[in-house]
Amino acid sequence: MGLVQVATTTITSATATVSITGIDSDDVYMVTANNVVQSSNSGTFDIRVTKGGSNDSTSNYDSANKLLIADTSFSNSTELNQNRWDTNTIGTTSVSNGNFIFYLYNFNSSSEYSFITFEESTFNFNSDHFGLTGGGVHTVASASDGLYFFNDASNQIEAGTFTLYRVV
Repeated sequence: MGLVQVATTTITSATATVSITGIDSDDVYMVTANNVVQSSNSGTFDIRVTKGGSNDSTSNYDSANKLLIADTSFSNSTELNQNRWDTNTIGTTSVSNGNFIFYLYNFNSSSEYSFITFEESTFNFNSDHFGLTGGGVHTVASASDGLYFFNDASNQIEAGTFTLYRVV
């Protein structure tokens, strides 16, 4: 497996949202988000698909995941008909950040659902270590061209590097 970089953006000052687009083939794509920091210790770091560069906020997001917490027991979660895919809360300091890998399937197809798998490693505002692994589906048969990131409590994204790769 190889990777071809399609797009990258680095956040160095606070912004409400980040979009990364460029999916234009039927290949599998991968997105990484590294050293993501938010402006407040509340709300989760969330994801939507983009269609024509705009985020799709309809209630067509389903997911299932396993939450791995260093200081307590693990848990399972499922969500149906949401308006986003959730990750964990990320805090505000240099020891509190998130790192993510997302694999994207069927995103360029106009006749199939878009699927995502994700892996996450996060230190929250209490420096608790969290892991999250799972997947999701956008239950709309239409082409998607990227991902849109935001905080569900309207907090700012203060830092992070977001990169889209085509898997070859």
